[in-house]
Amino acid sequence: MINSRFFNRSELLGFLALAVLLFLILPLSLDIFRLNLVAKYLTYAFVGIGLVLCWGYGGILSLGQGVFFGLGGYCMAMYLKLEASSVANTKIQSTPGIPDFMDWNQLTSLPFFWKPFHSFPITLLAILLVPAFFALIIGAAMFKRRVGGVYFAIITQAIAAILTILIVGQQGYTGGINGITDLRTLHGWDIRTDHAKFILYFVEVVLLFGCIVAAQFIRLTKLGRILVAMREQEDRVRFSGYSVANFKIFAFCAAAVFAAIGGAMFTLEVGFMSPSFVGIVPSIEMVIYTAVGGRMSIFGAVWGALLVNFAKTSLSESFPQLWLFGLGALFIAVVLAFANGLSGIWADHVQPRIDRLLASRKSKSAAGMIADGAPAE
Repeated sequence: MINSRFFNRSELLGFLALAVLLFLILPLSLDIFRLNLVAKYLTYAFVGIGLVLCWGYGGILSLGQGVFFGLGGYCMAMYLKLEASSVANTKIQSTPGIPDFMDWNQLTSLPFFWKPFHSFPITLLAILLVPAFFALIIGAAMFKRRVGGVYFAIITQAIAAILTILIVGQQGYTGGINGITDLRTLHGWDIRTDHAKFILYFVEVVLLFGCIVAAQFIRLTKLGRILVAMREQEDRVRFSGYSVANFKIFAFCAAAVFAAIGGAMFTLEVGFMSPSFVGIVPSIEMVIYTAVGGRMSIFGAVWGALLVNFAKTSLSESFPQLWLFGLGALFIAVVLAFANGLSGIWADHVQPRIDRLLASRKSKSAAGMIADGAPAE
């Protein structure tokens, strides 16, 4: 049971409000097309939650989270593609039983690193472990050498660009610029139907709340307090005997795992995965979602992902040439006007008024009870 020690009153209200919105209001009020769009937006909320831990609490700004989002998405896509590429489904190919883009590129057998993805349990493990391992290598290489700040951000951008180029260049193994498409079934269950999309939406929401609880648990432990101390006074934490590099590696790996879960759900929701979700631009957009919602707020990251993507969809439909300028202006406005994002506006301006209103009503109620119980003169 969630208690006050795990969520304070404001956080508990935010948790319940988000649960009511995602479990009740949106499914009952939106058609399946719009609900699927919301599900797509929520996949970026996983990335935002990871960035709150990594950037907000740990002070590690990563501009390459699209890498881990893509790794999780590609792991899921590889499993789904192999299921769609059975011998019966690909009998018209030169080499039946392999994905179509491999056959187009004249491959005659399945590459060795694709073979484990015939197994769904191994695929689930890969979604978690491959991005974590990749983040561990990057983190150990950078943080053990005390590379941080803007230099680390630039390096993560470079890694995102490199991975995009690698995926596009290895077309026979990855699907190239088109990515992995034509994903149809999961264990024989057609994921393209409206009913499947409805169920996948609820699966994703449950996973999202699981990640929220996990992130909140990390934040409230000694580990979370050390991350904040490390962000504010890294040298003091180091002189206190803690391994700053190891804590940074943990935060970076945790953010990578959260992003990978979002990427895997994205593949299931939209039915494909391509390098356009791996590169620099989507990675920067993911940071903007977190900044708008509030980089110190787990719930703010979810609201930021929902609101910014809703605005992106709405504005890009009406003004497709101006959306990127709007995105840049939004990020500048966040930095200059409300550095703590929407959650900061709530904490600084809305919540105090609500508290004063509740306190005023409580005092009036107490005064009324005293008056009612006073003896008549």
